[in-house]
Amino acid sequence: MFPGRMNPKMMRQMQKMMSDMGMDSKDIKVLKITMELEDKIMVFEKPKVQVMDIMGNKTYTITGRAKNIKKEQQKEQIKDEEVKLDITKEDIEIVVSQCEVSEEEAKKVLEECNGDIAEAILKLS
Repeated sequence: MFPGRMNPKMMRQMQKMMSDMGMDSKDIKVLKITMELEDKIMVFEKPKVQVMDIMGNKTYTITGRAKNIKKEQQKEQIKDEEVKLDITKEDIEIVVSQCEVSEEEAKKVLEECNGDIAEAILKLS
């Protein structure tokens, strides 16, 4: 529509016209975008993202290179990673003081509840 570069006056006129029509556009800083499709996952590292607000409806435009990951590979990576639950001494002490149980019992119940203190207290009550 506008061949070459736009001069500042044309840019201001275009921004005013967009504003008059209820349109607003701005760039946002994004570090990473992940889109999960049926057969693959697309990851955009440091993309350029522009948000266009037209009468309350927002449209996001992503510009950048996508890294495609097959879902089978992603599932294998998740299976290979071992998740370690970190239960702190403070968590154990909270459960011990609230439920008047031994530290061993509090730790065991916290592990069963995946570290959720509130759930552990309710389970021991």
